[in-house]
Amino acid sequence: MFRFIHSSDLHIGKRFGNLPEDLRGRLCEARHTALSRLARQARSNGAAIILLAGDTFDTETPTPQMLHHAMQEMRQSPDLTWVILPGNHDSLLADELWRRARDILPPNVILALEPRPIELAGNVVLLPAPCTTRRPGRDLTEWMSTAATPQGAVRIGLAHGPVLDFSEDGAKGEVIAPNRAALAGLDYLALGDWHGRLSLNERTHYSGSPEPDRFKHGKPGEALLVTIANADAVPEITTVPTANFAWQTRPLELLGEEDGLASLEAALPEPTNRRQTLLRLDLFGHTRIATRTALAARADALAPQFAHFEVEDSQLLTECEASDLERIDHAGALRLAAEALLAQSEDASLSADERTIAQAALMRLFTYCEKIDA
Repeated sequence: MFRFIHSSDLHIGKRFGNLPEDLRGRLCEARHTALSRLARQARSNGAAIILLAGDTFDTETPTPQMLHHAMQEMRQSPDLTWVILPGNHDSLLADELWRRARDILPPNVILALEPRPIELAGNVVLLPAPCTTRRPGRDLTEWMSTAATPQGAVRIGLAHGPVLDFSEDGAKGEVIAPNRAALAGLDYLALGDWHGRLSLNERTHYSGSPEPDRFKHGKPGEALLVTIANADAVPEITTVPTANFAWQTRPLELLGEEDGLASLEAALPEPTNRRQTLLRLDLFGHTRIATRTALAARADALAPQFAHFEVEDSQLLTECEASDLERIDHAGALRLAAEALLAQSEDASLSADERTIAQAALMRLFTYCEKIDA
């Protein structure tokens, strides 16, 4: 029986430039500490080998500190063997990266820099397909179909790239044959590039990133614990948790007269988990302007409780009636301004951006007048 951890896409050194500076530092550190969490899962589940299927580093030029710290983290687990495959972000074109890595390589780390068989254990052979460039433009796993291994050996493929019509980088095209495991007689094909867990067939799997870096996939980070009883046996696969942060998207439909604030509170995660949660609320449906402004105020109050909190409300329609305008002013300049903004927000001849700006201005005016009355 052979047991190992399959992971990928750590993207150590990712900058997260669109987020606040203090949070960027926390997210960067979480990507580094994913190595120790993978090691803990390997030990606790009786796995001696960790396969990293590409994009261990976010760029082809990680700083010397990033490289050293990553290698040192792996060195601190001498009971485990790590196999690092170049991906499209840290491809073989990164000569300096892999030269420096070889110079400080711990004895328990294998760099899979060539498409040649690597013996992992007695009668277990790894067939790696390192990315030659960011966009190889061909199926780098093709060589696996003709790779010779000992009779009865467990054959494990390791590759990075899109299958069918997806890629994290938006690339299209059938780059890796989805039936490569069958074509090459692989007992398991460990893939990287897709940041969420994805199973193509019983022998071909994307592990997803151990530490999420976006709202796209909607699942916590995890790795795969893979057990292969013997050659030709169907692998037994279990997901193991590895994430430090949770990236969550919560849809919230509003239906006009309902209590929008109560619906908002019901959609929130438990308070104990919020410091490690990046939350995006997707609002849609329709609501009155008073509810919308109350929701915006509540969102501002909630934001400090979370690692990151954002509201996507472009699909939420705002209804404004005469009674709402009365709360701004009965007459005079403010009332005239409110009526003009309301008309602009509903004017189909204006662009969507112009209508959105008018609506936002009306909401700000409404909020301002509510504060004065209070």
